[in-house]
Amino acid sequence: MSSLLNIDRSILGQPWRWRGLAADARDPGFAPDDLVTQLLLTRGCPREALDDHRAPSIRAFMPDPSIFNDMDKAADRMADAVEQRQNVAIFGDYDVDGATSAALLILLLRDLGVEARPYIPDRLMEGYGPSGEALVRLHAEGAQLIVTVDCGAQAFEALAMAKAAGAEVIVCDHHKCAAELPEALALINPNRLDEGEGAAHGHLAAVGVAFLLGAALIRTLRARGYFASRPEPRLLDLLDLVALGTVADVASLKGLNRAFVAQGLKVMAQRRNIGMNALIEASRLTRAPSCTDLGFALGPRINAGGRVGRSDLGVRLLTTRDPDEARAIAAELDLLNEERRAIEAEVQLAAEALCERQANRAVTIVAQRGWHAGVIGIVSGRLKEKFGRPAIVIALDEDGIGKGSGRSIPGVDLGAAILAAKDAGLLHAGGGHAMACGVTIAEDQLDAFAAFLEERLAERIAVAMGERALLLDAVLTAGGVSPDLVNAMDAGGPYGMGWPAPRVVAGPVSVIKADIVGKGHVRAIVAGDDGRSLKAVAFRQAETELGAALLSAPRHRKLWLAGRARIDDWGARPAAELHIEDAAWAD
Repeated sequence: MSSLLNIDRSILGQPWRWRGLAADARDPGFAPDDLVTQLLLTRGCPREALDDHRAPSIRAFMPDPSIFNDMDKAADRMADAVEQRQNVAIFGDYDVDGATSAALLILLLRDLGVEARPYIPDRLMEGYGPSGEALVRLHAEGAQLIVTVDCGAQAFEALAMAKAAGAEVIVCDHHKCAAELPEALALINPNRLDEGEGAAHGHLAAVGVAFLLGAALIRTLRARGYFASRPEPRLLDLLDLVALGTVADVASLKGLNRAFVAQGLKVMAQRRNIGMNALIEASRLTRAPSCTDLGFALGPRINAGGRVGRSDLGVRLLTTRDPDEARAIAAELDLLNEERRAIEAEVQLAAEALCERQANRAVTIVAQRGWHAGVIGIVSGRLKEKFGRPAIVIALDEDGIGKGSGRSIPGVDLGAAILAAKDAGLLHAGGGHAMACGVTIAEDQLDAFAAFLEERLAERIAVAMGERALLLDAVLTAGGVSPDLVNAMDAGGPYGMGWPAPRVVAGPVSVIKADIVGKGHVRAIVAGDDGRSLKAVAFRQAETELGAALLSAPRHRKLWLAGRARIDDWGARPAAELHIEDAAWAD
């Protein structure tokens, strides 16, 4: 594939390529609507489905829930619980996907007349997923039905203990499954190996699967005549939870997920959920949240409770009916998020130092005693971004048992490799999906684990890294980076994992002024040949080759700048700016 603008090696050492067909906005015949169509097509949208993708709706993308294995069985059992006013417990994971999944079912059951009990395990004391002790205890305390959300697909021992104690458990999950499934009343998971038509929805987050379970439950109750004398719940009003969980879990924004997020943002803008409204205010957002806000403002605050605070804060916030309680919890989560950032920075610094010794390793694996297990997932993601290869960060306790979290790169299925390592006896526990994983491992198995992943993944990682290139959607003049263009490109959204936000090239430009602001960010004012100036920011690049080039570029030497165009609404009138991801010399 030919390089864009003949750039085979940029300042950050990568080639630039067109994502699809060339879109040169410097062409006089260029129209923003043409770009929107191209954005959709180059992200996998069939031409005949352009209208559905321009305005993704639940109606257009929602499958019949009955296509999923065990869905009807689960809906029937939950309908029985509703009609008989049984005690129901919702066992959720401690991350955003777990909190939103639990909140969705709790709020739905509340509307149906059942006040379900939430249970979120403590990350440090109990670890990931349902434990047999917790399930048995919930049953002993009166739970007649337990629904696990965002966990349970690999909980063989826990579910066997629960069954032996007489507990009835429904599993609603999306993580990788083994060929053999744990014992449960029903196990709903589009990633079951025996899944048929439902396997096409394997990219759903757990909260998306919970939404489908909610739809199946309402349909079952409707068929039983349950709504003859009471109003039917508006499941669509819970799409704000689905949007938040989907984006925060970095689920691929394709198909149904695009509809979930597009429609969920509309619900969120109405601020019907008391806790969500308090969270938006605590995040200091003065406008309707965007897809980016879900991942970088709201999600981290919910996660902070499970990472460094109390694990149930997120689900309590999202299900409370008390505005005062909501504001108090949101404020606590905001403080915990600041604490999380400080802990994360400390762990990341130490982890990067260890990474420098592993330059030849295909999968970066770093472990150390004393690291806070609540931030290792974030740090592994940062290492993956910095070094361009999968990374696993492991926090070892005083007994030499490590809790680890990993992040992968496109084209490398880390979750499947972790399941294989578990089957090989290298892990106490492990699971995940293609782009992320969690492990529990003994310190004396670290070397064998690293060797196993090296042998299994090195070739695939080499191919993926060899295919690495900066993919771009349009070439603009400096003046072409405008609010109108940004708004036009937004019509191709929502953007996220699997549906990448547009990346454009602006130039050629001269750097008029550049300085360092904040924590290592480079801010620049550049001018193009069209006589227009543009504000640009390169985040966390002050100490990189990119930052050095921007800070030292002579005025007579011009650059092409590649990045994301954004609206800067801090001033009196909105203006566009470029968030720089790479640059290349134009001469």
